[in-house]
Amino acid sequence: MTLLQLEGVSVRFGERAVVDAVDMAVAEHETVCVLGPSGSGKSTLLRVVAGLQQVSGGRVLLGGADQSGVPVHRRGVGLMFQDHQLFPHRDVGANVSFGLRMRGGGGASYAARVAELLELVGLPGAQGRAVASLSGGEQQRVALARALAPSPRLLMLDEPLGQLDRGLRERLVVELRGLFSRLGTTVLAVTHDQGEAFALADRVVVMRDGRIAQAGTPLEVWQRPASEFVARFLGFENVVPATVTGAVAATAWGKVPVPAGSPEGEQRLLIRPAGVVLCAAGLRCEVVSRTFRGNHVALLLRPEGGPVLEAECGLGGAPAVGDRVAVTFAPAEVVVLPPGH
Repeated sequence: MTLLQLEGVSVRFGERAVVDAVDMAVAEHETVCVLGPSGSGKSTLLRVVAGLQQVSGGRVLLGGADQSGVPVHRRGVGLMFQDHQLFPHRDVGANVSFGLRMRGGGGASYAARVAELLELVGLPGAQGRAVASLSGGEQQRVALARALAPSPRLLMLDEPLGQLDRGLRERLVVELRGLFSRLGTTVLAVTHDQGEAFALADRVVVMRDGRIAQAGTPLEVWQRPASEFVARFLGFENVVPATVTGAVAATAWGKVPVPAGSPEGEQRLLIRPAGVVLCAAGLRCEVVSRTFRGNHVALLLRPEGGPVLEAECGLGGAPAVGDRVAVTFAPAEVVVLPPGH
């Protein structure tokens, strides 16, 4: 069942459309992450749903009800910002109970709820701690508990892990996914970090210039980017013009095999780094750089013809900078993109 529905939502600042006729739905108990570079309209979209930004056109529906004219505090949504926005003069317990106090209720009822939430986010017994004594990760947990306290029907997260270091982000995103699954929370999040979105979301929405460039499951978007923009936003750089005929594409790197059924003619070709395979004979390249990435080595190769290539190889026997290597291409890691996007 759909909880949130956007119908042709637009936001204009003067002549500029920051959000441009966006249609989107979020189902109950679903986590949707909106991705995009700065200026793509993702945070404005979140503010529209929260009621913090008026629309220039279109409708926002929550539970089937049009939210036009409904103030923020009556929408039943929770909002958590990147900077957490905790009250520094209040202790942890008072921060978490803030939403409950605004909604009304007895002290005993919200004291129990605060204790339950702090246990849930991994900070049991922290009610009396000062906000200034908390680490960044702990502040993030308190902000999450505060947003969850009134049991919002929709929880919205604006770059929720943006200020945390990489290791902590990766750990917390796994915890968040498990927590939302256990609670059955419906979540709409925005982030510029595709790794964070792909780890957290049931579905991702990639935005560009106020419009949706692609929507799908993380696996669908990763395996089949809908355009060169989406491919490059996801970090793929091996994109070149190509002429596809049958199962082969003619490119600046020579003949590249493409998946069966690929569209023919003038196209754009993406080769994921995993699809650039070191071999005994093939396209000759010089190794320009190599970077250790934990479970593999990332290589930057300068071929005899065409632009540089990004490749991956195993940790054992990785070539050194300056080495000459040969590569072939694995069709399973090749994507034919629509031209001109």
